[in-house]
Amino acid sequence: MLFNETKIILDLCGGTGSWSKPYKNAGYDVRVITLPKYNVVDYIPPESVYGILAAPPCTEFSLAIATRVKGRDIEGGMNTVNACMRIILSCNPVFWALENPKGLLNNWLGVADFTFQPWMFGDPWTKSTCLWGKFNIPELLYDRWTDVPKNKNLYVRSGRSMPSIAFMHKSSVDLIPQLSEYHPTTDAEFRAITPPGFAVAFFEANR
Repeated sequence: MLFNETKIILDLCGGTGSWSKPYKNAGYDVRVITLPKYNVVDYIPPESVYGILAAPPCTEFSLAIATRVKGRDIEGGMNTVNACMRIILSCNPVFWALENPKGLLNNWLGVADFTFQPWMFGDPWTKSTCLWGKFNIPELLYDRWTDVPKNKNLYVRSGRSMPSIAFMHKSSVDLIPQLSEYHPTTDAEFRAITPPGFAVAFFEANR
């Protein structure tokens, strides 16, 4: 535990800190760099950063119909992505990963190094998510949806066989035991919570 205390983990645009929570629980020096207290655009990182987790907002890169209708601010979205990359490059950590739901960001970052669904790590819903970076790929718990223990309380949209977090209201957090400690105030905040199963698997692969 004392050894971990010397390892700094930056959780950029970390929101609730759900991705870095396993590191915090293990005694790492976790620093959640997120609005309103911190803005990655002007954040100056400390020296000797061990690992970086980055989850810039996906709004401008989303494939959701709402985003297409209202238009995109790609320049604004990329300002945050570029700020995260600036921090990563300046720190040169042992490992780093930048996360975003599957969308348009691959037009700028290239093909993702790893793409997963939450159910692959035991969280029984869908949200196709991409990771770019320098990291060990976490070990999957499941490679077939049929083997995943289901949560029968979660909403499944008509015509689909799996619950998608994209169609869930923030009140759904009360139906998901593994998210019981979070209290999102908006649907977007709820949907941005990192699946706990993935967070733990990523930690186990990247200590």
